[in-house]
Amino acid sequence: MSETTGASYASAGVDIEAGDRAVDLMKEWVKKATRPEVVGGLGGFAGLFDASALKRYERPLLASATDGVGTKVDIARRMGVYDTIGHDLVGMVVDDLVVCGAEPLFMTDYICVGKVYPERVAAIVKGIAEGCVLAGCALVGGETAEHPGLLAADDFDVAGAGTGVVEADRVLGAERIREGDAVIAMASSGLHSNGYSLVRHVLFDRAGWELDREVPEFGRTLGEELLEPTKIYSLDCLALTRTADVHAFSHITGGGLANNLARVMPEGLHATVDRSTWTPGPVFDLVGRLGGVARPELEKTLNMGVGMIAVVPQESVDVALATFADRGVESWVAGEITERGDRAEAVTLTGDHHAG
Repeated sequence: MSETTGASYASAGVDIEAGDRAVDLMKEWVKKATRPEVVGGLGGFAGLFDASALKRYERPLLASATDGVGTKVDIARRMGVYDTIGHDLVGMVVDDLVVCGAEPLFMTDYICVGKVYPERVAAIVKGIAEGCVLAGCALVGGETAEHPGLLAADDFDVAGAGTGVVEADRVLGAERIREGDAVIAMASSGLHSNGYSLVRHVLFDRAGWELDREVPEFGRTLGEELLEPTKIYSLDCLALTRTADVHAFSHITGGGLANNLARVMPEGLHATVDRSTWTPGPVFDLVGRLGGVARPELEKTLNMGVGMIAVVPQESVDVALATFADRGVESWVAGEITERGDRAEAVTLTGDHHAG
């Protein structure tokens, strides 16, 4: 077989030059997502982070987390907007880290595409880098993989992993929670990056709505609402640990408020959360109404307007609310911790949401 007719990587659908072009385009954004401990720049086989910075800890524990954006990437693809889902990716990872009290240090990303469009890949990385800046962590590396034949040219997915650090005697969680503690809710920015399989099924398959549909309740198009980036809470939560006594955090993601809060509840104690303390955004009501989705199904799938929970002693409530207010985070007391008694569940949602 001659060189002119032989197979090549390019003929198999992989464009190395396009990948190199994507790396060149993303470099300026990655440079912005850094920390003093980062060693070297983009382009190596591994990202380097100066661990000597951890010497100030008595007993540093490394925390790690990994996640993706889920089927929200389909909304980005259909809208042709690629520079926001990076915020979702970072939020999903770093806000899992901060639940144990860990400071996010660095992230790496993985972008899988059917075909490398350099500007598109660079836009995705731009969003990830911006999210890292908001989270106070560095983006130290990543990978872009082209999978022709497995993914259509316009298809893609993103995932990421993060590492954080926490002092061993400062780890937050179930063992710190006490009877009488307050449950403080932090408002979500919308759907965040969970439950989009249900949302897409209801709005597109059942209701037949289009992304460019203007929705009066949103004050913008359906697509703009669905693409609203996940709120990143890591720096806000870390700020709270410096101003108040914090016993636990819970990141409200897939599974909803009750299931995620239950993950940090100790045996023998129970959290009661009062729905009447907040009004979920209109997108949650819309999905419920158009899909005929029962409240239990909504609440175990979507965050219903609460993206993060802090559990603090009663004497720290005022300081906690003031800290969040100073940082522009909407928060409120949503419940309390009591003895579990004969309850089977660790968390109970009571009351009804106020109408918007």
